[in-house]
Amino acid sequence: MFQQIEQLLAQFRPCFSRKAAFGWFVTVIAGFMLRGDQLGVTSVIRDLSLSPGCYELLIHFFHSEAWDPDVIRKTWWKLLAERAPVYRVKKRCILIGDGVKQSKEAFHMAGVKKLLQESENSSKPQFIFGHMFGAVGILIGRRGGKFCAPLQMNIQDGLRAVSSWDGSGISPDSHVVQMVRHGCAVAKVIGTAYLLLDRYFLSVPALKELKAHNDADDTPRVDIITKAKSNCRAYRKPRACRSPKRGRPRLKGATVPVASLFTDKESCFTRASVYMYGEKQEVTYYCTDLLWGQKLYQELRFVLVQYNGSRSILVSTDLSLSPKRIIELYAYRFSIEELFREFKQQIGGFAYHFWSKAVPKLNRFSRKGEADCLEAVLDASERKRILSNIKAIEGFVLFASIAMGMLQLIALDGRSSRSSKKIRYLRTVSRKCPSEATVMYYVRKNIYSLLLQHPDSFITRFIRERQVDNGGSSRKRTA
Repeated sequence: MFQQIEQLLAQFRPCFSRKAAFGWFVTVIAGFMLRGDQLGVTSVIRDLSLSPGCYELLIHFFHSEAWDPDVIRKTWWKLLAERAPVYRVKKRCILIGDGVKQSKEAFHMAGVKKLLQESENSSKPQFIFGHMFGAVGILIGRRGGKFCAPLQMNIQDGLRAVSSWDGSGISPDSHVVQMVRHGCAVAKVIGTAYLLLDRYFLSVPALKELKAHNDADDTPRVDIITKAKSNCRAYRKPRACRSPKRGRPRLKGATVPVASLFTDKESCFTRASVYMYGEKQEVTYYCTDLLWGQKLYQELRFVLVQYNGSRSILVSTDLSLSPKRIIELYAYRFSIEELFREFKQQIGGFAYHFWSKAVPKLNRFSRKGEADCLEAVLDASERKRILSNIKAIEGFVLFASIAMGMLQLIALDGRSSRSSKKIRYLRTVSRKCPSEATVMYYVRKNIYSLLLQHPDSFITRFIRERQVDNGGSSRKRTA
């Protein structure tokens, strides 16, 4: 297992212009893989027994210009494509996208804004202040155990004012468009893909962004599988006229309330057994191809599904995909919710505390339509500090994503994975391969014995250079 971690981390060496920065990267990834609490970067210092003087150096690393998040991110994508057992359907990988909101109470943190909390959990408030992240993951593993490995997470709301600054690299587009764009960017590296999205992302701008990608030359095709709202309206194809008439030809036919087909076509539903949520399930479905989107009128495949007394309307841009396959694929979308749970509770990927005095104080009582406080920042040096603050936040989440993906690869590797019950007490075992929490527990318990067994490893060398020796002084921390 230690050799597997070493081989993966070695692939990131060209992403750093200095050896010291790469050493801090290795230290941070190791700390994320075994951290016992979620109290920012100080947990890395405690769990690895680093010198207290490393705190300022560790903070400086997240703001350093020695690494580029885009370069590290693409290297991580290529590693997963080469090393991970990517789950494919019709030779296409399965990408899953969704948004996640993380509560933050900081007054001087870039991107914090008032967000609506859509969760049905009564313990959560209706509105929160925090960051809106957009995430794209890839399905890896086999039928015995699958994970949604994180590929990209970045702030996709609250930074519209920053997008116009020089060198920001931040998109002013909406959350929906950015999600589709990121999925297409992953496909350029990994190959053709199906992108699974929630019903929130079925919109005309998203389909236009997807069409622009698929129409470009030499780009792998991406198709979206999503869910439609219950009040969705589609259109039939226009009838072909026998004799040509003057004027523009019709773009659409009669309007169809899609939900009404549950009763109008009740006799046409087909009963089938599909593989959903880890087991065979009995469902009934009806499939039809209709036009959708005001002034777009793109032909989509609608699959009306009845399952355990509930009704759903699934949509696919791939008209050649069978209805059963669409149902099975959309069931995998829930795996990104498991990713968010483990990412928050185990890895602590959102437990960052980066802030800057250059960020204007958050006004909690601002009304909708008022100017963003970041628009008042005109000084070039303050803008640079704010952009550095954003880089540190997204870099923290990026490194946590890589650490979580490495834990998933270890769990899926038959040579290094063991019985979960032999590692720690579990009342029930939910799948054959161990979970991220089980692998993390094993690494945390055996980290120092692993370092002793591999004294010549660069991981051991980097960590020992930053640890406190027996005399109380810190070892050399830079290379």
